[in-house]
Amino acid sequence: MFKNLLLATVLLSSVSVFAKTEAVAVDPAASKIVFLGKKVTGEHTGEVKIQEGTLSFDGKAFKEANVVVDMTTISNNDLTDKEYNKKFIDHMNSADFFDTAANKTATLKTTKVTKVKGDTYKVTGDLTIKGKTNPVTFNADVTRAGATAVIKVDRTKYDIKYGSGKFFQGLGDKMINDEFQLTVTLVTKK
Repeated sequence: MFKNLLLATVLLSSVSVFAKTEAVAVDPAASKIVFLGKKVTGEHTGEVKIQEGTLSFDGKAFKEANVVVDMTTISNNDLTDKEYNKKFIDHMNSADFFDTAANKTATLKTTKVTKVKGDTYKVTGDLTIKGKTNPVTFNADVTRAGATAVIKVDRTKYDIKYGSGKFFQGLGDKMINDEFQLTVTLVTKK
């Protein structure tokens, strides 16, 4: 009896050792990140492309994500004047904002995932922008087909202080909100 119990314990331990997390590749061409930044007098929206990423699962359960964003692909969707659109993009790429010449990528790596209900998970991760890493927490709907999430980011934590009322006095209607929003849609490769 003891031998059978010992054998069963060893077999169960072996199964858990061999159970592995499966990584599913994100399809950068089908995925996107839409940003929304607001200021006193309006807002701007645009996109940035995903360079690469993976979603990892243990069976059906979502376990982690790693995403690399190509910051050199920042675009604007709301400015129809080509000259002003280019000026805006150039400013986003400058050291005032994302300094993409020196910081070509941004990354998100999950550190904790907790199932909320169904396919919804509470996700905490390390977001790195301009070489600065800070934790972010958000809800995400995740399946093997992909993921969607809305992430709110305080830009000042990443040394993006231009137009911030926290750091500059008397900005009036030139003040830019410190928080911006990312609407993330990840589609996995088939």
